[in-house]
Formats: sequence, structure tokens, C-alpha cells
Amino acid sequence: MITNVTEYEAIAKEKLPKMVYDYYASGAEDQWTLKENRNAFARILFRPRILVDVSRIDLTATILGFNVSMPIMIAPTAMQKMAHPEGEFATARAASAAGTIMTLSSWATSSVEEVASTGPGIRFFQLYVFKDRNVVAQLVRRAERAGFKAIALTVDTPILGRREADIKNRFTLPAHLVLKNFEGLDLGKLDKTSDSGLASYVAGQIDRSLNWKDIKWLQTITSLPILVKGVLTAEDTRIALKAGASGIIVSNHGARQLDYVPATITALEEVVIAAEGRIPVFLDGGVRRGTDVFKALALGAAGVFIGRPVLFSLAADGEAGVRKVLQMLRDEFELTMALTGCRSLKEITRDHVTTEWDRPRITPKL
Repeated sequence: MITNVTEYEAIAKEKLPKMVYDYYASGAEDQWTLKENRNAFARILFRPRILVDVSRIDLTATILGFNVSMPIMIAPTAMQKMAHPEGEFATARAASAAGTIMTLSSWATSSVEEVASTGPGIRFFQLYVFKDRNVVAQLVRRAERAGFKAIALTVDTPILGRREADIKNRFTLPAHLVLKNFEGLDLGKLDKTSDSGLASYVAGQIDRSLNWKDIKWLQTITSLPILVKGVLTAEDTRIALKAGASGIIVSNHGARQLDYVPATITALEEVVIAAEGRIPVFLDGGVRRGTDVFKALALGAAGVFIGRPVLFSLAADGEAGVRKVLQMLRDEFELTMALTGCRSLKEITRDHVTTEWDRPRITPKL
């Protein structure tokens, strides 16, 4: 009897090979940020309002002009067929059934065309920039042709973070799987090495020279909106605005890149203030409860993306597991809205939460 999202992790750990579970679950180096991504949510408290008529609650949101059932979306996570034979197909169907957005990883075990073939749905494509820019241009155009609606450009991975579990396990993609978006292209293989096969692959293929000018270059090859994924500071937010980004995803890559960066919920408000309402700001990292979703929205996020809960529920119960995770988060979020006195997303305000960085609070005038 699963009653919350976190319970899927233990089931996934039992079912998956150690190498696969460790790849999904682990963070960089000391894993301080991995723990902090969760712990930081626990230090934000509610200031609920009472005696509000909450007989009707509207969770719907508009994300880059697209109407979704709730501000809870699916983050890009690589190689989902390691979790379940249906992999990204199951995730795409679950997201579509829930009326929300799925983001497909560049390193998916299903191609953009295959995911598009699962049926209707709003989908974004997460992009890593390879040294061979022709490959990048080809991939972006394929995603656009397949009906994907935005590019989530990952900007925090010029080199792969040091994930010690992957080094110990000598992580590699299982022999029966391929990175489907690159099938038939001469991009080397994700093979077994003396440490992490993925780290070696990234070192050989990913373009370390990626910089702000490349957003302009991307805009010359696609008309899709570009979300900059991996922003943690006000300074980079302001540069992203100047570069013409359509949105920002506050992300520390699931705590898998640089350890000892702040939790994304801690970094969120700084980015929101710097964005000045000109573009939407989203959050990923550590979201496991509907209360987390509410806290992110109260601090200015337009929505949140979930990653590991999708992988663990996929491993445990395939498409049905992912559907249940989305439903549980939706139900908890709706409950939180009711108990804080909010009937729509626009009623969720900064006054509904108190954080450790708040100054002594002056009671707002009614």
C-alpha cells in the first residue's frame, strides 16, 4: 500500500541492479547537496489563512502558453529503460494522462520520434550540446518536427560531476540498450571503463566551450522557446534575460554536478527576484511532497519538475507507478492549498511561507 512518493525508492532499490539504482539515486562527492535538496524544504514553514471558502480549488496552470492540469511536470532523466522495459514510453503516457508536461532527456533510451508516437501530449526536449554542432542542430530539428514544444538547455554540465558510486560500479549502459537519439551517428559508445563509463563518454563528446553566445546560435536553428536549466544565481539570471532565454529552471542537476551548492529551493527566490517577472522561473530538485510544490510556488516558481520519483515509480510499477506519483503529488498539493486558504495558483503568495532568511516579519495590513 503506497501512501507517498518516497516509498517507491525502497521498492526500486530492491528491484533494480545495484549499478542502475546507484546511478539514479546518488549525488556528487560527499552528497551534501543531495541531502540538502530535501532538508531545505523542511526549514520552510507555512503561514496558513483560515475561514476561506475552499469548496472549489483550481490547480490549472499555463506554462509557456500551454495549459496544464497542475504546475507539477516531469524533469529529464536519462536512460529510463534501465528502470523498466517501457522506459520513456511509459513516462510519456503517464504525463499525457495526467495532463502535464514531460521533458525527454538527450540521453534517452527512446528517441524523440518514438516518444512522439505514444500519442498526444505536451513535451519538452532537454539538450546537451555536443562538440559536433551538426549533431546538435539535427537533434533540435528532429525534436521540433516530432512536436516538442520547448528546448531545456542544460548549462551546468561542461564536465560530469564526480559521482563516486558510478566510479565504484564502473557504470555503463546495459548491453541491450542504446542512447536512441544518437543511434546511427558516429558519437562513440558508452562503454565500460576503469571508472564511470558515462564520465568518459561526456569528456569525449560534450562541448566544454558552451557559453552564453550559444543561446543566440540555438535561436538561429529553432523557433522553439529555450529554457536555461541549471541557474542558481541572480547574476546568471540577468545574463539569461539579456541572452533571450524564454525561462529558467533553477536546478543543481539533482545534486549530481557540483557538491555544496545550495538546495534549489534555497536558491529559488534570488533567481525569481532577479528575473523581475519578465520570464517564468521553474524549480527542480528534491520535490517529494505536495507541500514542496506549494513552497516553491510561494517563493515565486511558476512550476516544478520531478525526476527521481518518476524513475523509482517507473522501476516499481511501470506506467501505473508514474501515474500514481503524479496523482499523489497532485492530491497533496490540492490539500495544501485548501489548508492554507488558497483556491487558485494566483492566490499562493510569499506571505503564506516563512523562511530562515526572512527578516523579522511585520504583519501585513488586511
